[in-house]
Amino acid sequence: MDTGRIFDEFPAPDYRGNQEAALQAIADAFDDGNDVVLVRAPTGSGKSLLARAIAGCARTAGEAEAAQRIDAYYTTPQVSQLDDVASDPLLEDLSIIRGKSNYDCILPGETDTPVNQAPCARERAFDCQVKHRCPYFSDRSIASNRRIAAMTLAYFMQTAGSEIFGPRDVVVIDEAHGLGEWAEMYATIELGPDTVPLWDDTRPPTVENLGDALGYAERVLATCDRRLEELRNMEDLSRAEVAERDQCTTLSRDLGWFVEDARDPDTATGWVVDQPDGERTPVTIKPMAPERYLAHTVWDRGNRFALLSATILSKEGFCASVGLSPERVGMVELGHTFPVENRPLYDVAQGKMTYEDRDETLPKIARTIVRIMQAHSDEKGLVHCHSYAIQEKLDGLLTDFGVAERIRTHDTADRDGQLTAWKQADDASVFLSVKMEEALDLEGDLARWQVLCKAPYPNTRDSRVARRLEDDQWGWYYRSALRTVIQACGRVVRAPDDYGATYLADSSLLDLFERARHEMPGWFEAQVDRMSEPDLPEFAPRAALDGPGGRGGGHSGSPTTSSGSSGAGTHSGGSGSRSRTSSRSSSRRSPMADVWDTE
Repeated sequence: MDTGRIFDEFPAPDYRGNQEAALQAIADAFDDGNDVVLVRAPTGSGKSLLARAIAGCARTAGEAEAAQRIDAYYTTPQVSQLDDVASDPLLEDLSIIRGKSNYDCILPGETDTPVNQAPCARERAFDCQVKHRCPYFSDRSIASNRRIAAMTLAYFMQTAGSEIFGPRDVVVIDEAHGLGEWAEMYATIELGPDTVPLWDDTRPPTVENLGDALGYAERVLATCDRRLEELRNMEDLSRAEVAERDQCTTLSRDLGWFVEDARDPDTATGWVVDQPDGERTPVTIKPMAPERYLAHTVWDRGNRFALLSATILSKEGFCASVGLSPERVGMVELGHTFPVENRPLYDVAQGKMTYEDRDETLPKIARTIVRIMQAHSDEKGLVHCHSYAIQEKLDGLLTDFGVAERIRTHDTADRDGQLTAWKQADDASVFLSVKMEEALDLEGDLARWQVLCKAPYPNTRDSRVARRLEDDQWGWYYRSALRTVIQACGRVVRAPDDYGATYLADSSLLDLFERARHEMPGWFEAQVDRMSEPDLPEFAPRAALDGPGGRGGGHSGSPTTSSGSSGAGTHSGGSGSRSRTSSRSSSRRSPMADVWDTE
């Protein structure tokens, strides 16, 4: 790695905010001998541009001796972040590769077939004459031979051990704050009818402990390996058989790793096993500290690492969660360049939103949201509901109050489509969101205000969380919640001249700030110190629908605080039709429910 060219590798023509100073600090941190540098950079720092400059410092083929690693990886857990990279002309030299299911076959009659189900995946002796033009294999070939290969963290981890994507000199991980949790999720093994072929022949006994889980895992592993051998010996496979083969391959890999790790007397991973419904029902096997998993899938893949995020709160805590020794890790912190008065926090707490208190508190929050809608009668807003259960109840309450025509919602099946439709709508609609605290850019009039309905503590019903709390890891618990809050607060203020208000409706958020204040970046602590109670209008639902140019000529803009100071400013936006859009499926389960408590 040659940090001497970090400025030359910066892709933008000019520096913005603290970028120039950040590059120097990052170079110094690597030059001090650190193998890993954590970069805590708030919203608007241009982390992707910093990441590109760091990746550009990787050793090149012309500089390398035999057997030395060259080039770089850029990876991020967020698909949307990779999409942003793909659309940024300043980052066009990052070669992006995605999983096979994201590409369609180009053969006649197969153009609607994902590559992972194409003839090359179905027929053992198939010789594709256009493989060189296949969009997946073409992108893979290009990415494997370019200086900077870009991919999601999932794809990066899945290619561990690959000859095509072998170790490189530098690895840059953007939005890296949740690396430990993502690793736990990827390493979790779900054993049920949707993941285990021949489920009816391999239903588990009662699984109460790790020994029971090991015995059952070995039985499923043997069954999968036998079935996998049968499928691989078949000349042609149906699409269902291709899916079965892929399931068996994944299970064989994951269960093999679990059995090896769990039987290792020196392992530090630790495992918890869940079978809530008892004998012959699904089993979930979860790692507690997936250090060995990360060692293989991440830390063995590079010489030097840069991990960027706004919310790597504690160097020691983060290192503990991902299996790094703090002695080999440096940390660089960037200040915030957005004026603190443009990103105010308002205390509108109505009580606790714990499960026991929710029925009493949520109606009060719904009334408060109506009053906030009145104060922002011609401006879009976002409500972070935390879970689909809260979203559904809140939607019903707002409907009862008569403001449904301004409300939009989503479910697990249509979240991306409904989000896009809301962002594109030329109106002042309010979006009731679930798990959109991260990787959401609502710059300018896309949203001028937001409400946090619930302190986002990890779900104590998750066995991993319960085990950590039994081990007195309360610092981790509060740090996890604070990290999500800080991420959420950055959704509506995206540039130095942007502005947006954040309303805190759960009193547990205020308690969180007290408990975790020592973990806060200085720029967020300044926001908390300025927090005030807003002077909202009296509850009048009709006024929430009647913005300037509408039926009642309401007033727009952030409220005046109780102390008389100004909020984020006043802005008049367009007032189009107020159409309520809601599309719900019968299933409420989120793919992230086991981690993020979205039930």
